[in-house]
Amino acid sequence: MSNQQATDISLLLLRFAFGGLMVINHGWGKLEKLLAEGPIKFGDPIGLGAEVSLGLAVFSEVVCSILLVVGLFTRWASVPALITMLVAAFIVHAGDSIRDRESALLFGTVYLVILLMGPGRYSLDGWWDRRRMI
Repeated sequence: MSNQQATDISLLLLRFAFGGLMVINHGWGKLEKLLAEGPIKFGDPIGLGAEVSLGLAVFSEVVCSILLVVGLFTRWASVPALITMLVAAFIVHAGDSIRDRESALLFGTVYLVILLMGPGRYSLDGWWDRRRMI
């Protein structure tokens, strides 16, 4: 296996694991909360209101994470995901221990790596790039 193949497979695994876990463990519950009847109970860490904050979190944790999993608009999708994790780590959990911020920091680190490296060959973006070269 070449270094490039190993890199492409590694990026695929990062996208699947971190994008998938974000949707399942964090985003899906927020999406249900957003779609539920009644008043929205959610934090307002950046002063936009609870409903807007929840909507932005759902966009990042569900929509952008799904885009990361399939590797579509990958670099663009990693930006809101990274911003959301930075807000979680340094605003929402600012007074908490590093242990309580660990998850957001780990997810944020992976999103930064994906932003810098791109999706790799095994992605819809990679497929599209190869098709344009034909």
